[in-house]
Amino acid sequence: MATVAFIGLGVMGYPMAGHLSNAGHMVRIYNRTVSRADQWLQEYDGESFVTPAEAAKDAEVVFACVGNDNDLRQVVTGEQGAFTSMGDGALFVDHTTASADVARELAVAAGEKGIGFLDAPVSGGQAGAENGALTVMFGGDKADFDKVQPLIDCYARASNLMGPVGSGQLCKMVNQICIAGVVQGLAEGLHFAKAAGLDGEQVVNVISKGAAQSWQMENRSKTMLAGEYDHGFAVDWMRKDLAIVLQEAQHNGALLPVTALVDQFYSEVQAIGGARWDTSSLFARLMNVRSFD
Repeated sequence: MATVAFIGLGVMGYPMAGHLSNAGHMVRIYNRTVSRADQWLQEYDGESFVTPAEAAKDAEVVFACVGNDNDLRQVVTGEQGAFTSMGDGALFVDHTTASADVARELAVAAGEKGIGFLDAPVSGGQAGAENGALTVMFGGDKADFDKVQPLIDCYARASNLMGPVGSGQLCKMVNQICIAGVVQGLAEGLHFAKAAGLDGEQVVNVISKGAAQSWQMENRSKTMLAGEYDHGFAVDWMRKDLAIVLQEAQHNGALLPVTALVDQFYSEVQAIGGARWDTSSLFARLMNVRSFD
């Protein structure tokens, strides 16, 4: 069994760290909101620390899952960051959805201290984290990937090494691009069904058996039609991710007209009070423009 640290106990990190504990590993946790760490300790075995540096000390592998690039820098290279106490040969695994640039930046800092670094964003949402069924996209050295694989298996059903550091984040950007387009297409389809006087659930039951089928259709169409938008990844976080995508596209020359448009639509969802709604709330935006009740 390994001694590991987990930094960040949000909706994803909380259950991920829990799976590591349930598997028998010694888990050292840090969370900015102490009450959240206290709650975690009521459910799982482990030890809580007041700084990332203290949690990371003596850990073979340190995991992080925080909000954004700046949050990540703070808990990694800040005055009390993990890198200040991690030993030579330790490994840092970043599950934050962040920029490829910050992954490369932190990998350089890690290398200077003899620390391995993997960027490893995840897909599968809160349900995937809770059920131990995440997909993890890695960037980094194969030796480091192979080393951490048994730990990742505690909460993932699939993990793949995509290339050098930064490749995991780039792959996650592709994931978010695809989700944005699919959700908007589903929202428009359901909106059209309403306008045409069709039974939305009956339509989905038919077309889901063919080429229109998608994870979003299977898992979100009923709740969209019911006007329920509390089922996962929030609009605020999606906009954060899409901002990273669009910035990267400026660097590599990719053309993302649909992604940019959907990002604008999400800003309109925020404007009608949906900042914490899940990403399927693109349907709410359309229904806010025209109701068919």
